[in-house]
Amino acid sequence: MATLDIILLKELAMATILFFITRFFIRSLVSKPNRKLPPGPTGYPIVGALPLLGTMPHVTLANMSKKYGPVMYLKMGTSNMVVASTPDAARAFLKTLDLNFANRPPNAGATHLAYNSQDMVFAGYGPRWKLLRKLSNLHMLGGKALDDWANVRKIELGHMLQAMVESSSQGEAVVVPEMLTFAMANMLGQVLISKRVFVTKGSESNEFKDMVVELMTSAGYFNFGDYIPSIAWMDLQGIERGMKHLHKKFDKLLSRMIDEHVKTAHQRKGKPDFLDFVMSNREKSEDERLTLINFKALLLNLFTAGTDTSSSIIEWSLAEMLKNPSIMKRAHDEMDQVIGRNRRLEESDLSKLPYLQAICKETFRKHPSTPLNLPRVSSEPCEVNGYYIPKDTRLSVNIWAIGRDPNVWENPLEFTPERFLTGKNAKIDPRGNDFELIPFGAGRRICAGTRMGIVLVEYILGTLVHSFDWKMKDRVELNMDEAFGLALQKAVPLAALVTPRLALSAYQA
Repeated sequence: MATLDIILLKELAMATILFFITRFFIRSLVSKPNRKLPPGPTGYPIVGALPLLGTMPHVTLANMSKKYGPVMYLKMGTSNMVVASTPDAARAFLKTLDLNFANRPPNAGATHLAYNSQDMVFAGYGPRWKLLRKLSNLHMLGGKALDDWANVRKIELGHMLQAMVESSSQGEAVVVPEMLTFAMANMLGQVLISKRVFVTKGSESNEFKDMVVELMTSAGYFNFGDYIPSIAWMDLQGIERGMKHLHKKFDKLLSRMIDEHVKTAHQRKGKPDFLDFVMSNREKSEDERLTLINFKALLLNLFTAGTDTSSSIIEWSLAEMLKNPSIMKRAHDEMDQVIGRNRRLEESDLSKLPYLQAICKETFRKHPSTPLNLPRVSSEPCEVNGYYIPKDTRLSVNIWAIGRDPNVWENPLEFTPERFLTGKNAKIDPRGNDFELIPFGAGRRICAGTRMGIVLVEYILGTLVHSFDWKMKDRVELNMDEAFGLALQKAVPLAALVTPRLALSAYQA
């Protein structure tokens, strides 16, 4: 015990020395003309600004930016971090300096959850990342690939509608995130590995949802060990222990999926699925060799991000419409005029439903699925807004703050889809070119599933709104609190009663 105490004291002493070196020596070094760091909070010895972030970092950082400005510097342990909080600041980093910030910093999530950065999300910017991205776009996420599996989405959505009609007949509330996760996981499963992941909704699908939420939550934490590497071994917050345990559960699930997939290869002769295509590219060159670990890591990306981010947007949209019944009514009126009540909404209808699209954009703005973009890191020193940004500085773009900036949006705290129907906002698009609305990020590392995410949100949300009347259970209050994570969850899952509003024949799969 005495030996351990001595080691601990030595580690803390070294961390203290490193803090004062980086805090004062480096600041004085870069405070020469044109080498001034952006303004930011002072923080504390050793840990820097880490304790200031609290349990809702996106809110804390947004409030800090009101004091320190659109480009803000924080000393995070022994690491540098810069935060962009306005469209212009985001554009400077993600467009002008995109290549310099094309890599991810090392962190516990990438190590313990993403197979040591062997996936697409955390992989270094290089040949393997480009190959994984190319294969994903070509066989799943790109325009043609999305069209090819449109029928899968239609059929799986039909199963979901039938289950909802049954719940309605029994007077049961629909738990929205559980329902969406079940349906989306089955949609993705059929494209990825040619099977529905869950045959029936129940404990297995609910456990999967809990695993996805846990992954997104833990990956969003500001882990002390990521910012003070010398004390990472202590795992003071217990975050890494949780990640390792969760990784084992996901690895077991993914290994089983791949083993079953290999055994049934003969059944897919002439009809390869996504995993077949990816595995056929196992060896392209020495620099682009893919392994079993890469396949697992890629499936993990697609299953988790593909279910959680889109489902959270749909859940927030429905919650806002339950809070604002006039918005639900206007959406119903638009759909009844364009589609009627004798059939389901089709994906081809979406372009004729501008108010539905405005609802989706307004949800992307007010409740972005990723409140803080996945961190990037500078490969070389650079300058932004006259401030010096050192090499190896982590970048965080506060997408949540941009969406609620009163200098950008009129009455930003109000949910007003109409803002996207006329005027300067009518042409704003969430695909990464308009920095006022970047729910999927922007630049080279924009979310690979941007196109798929928009299609899923518009199609599924539109179908749910068109097909049912929605209301809260008696004496149940609608809770709009947030729960922070890599994806922005509702603190209390939405559960609501639905009543069919279409002809019964429209609910057949």
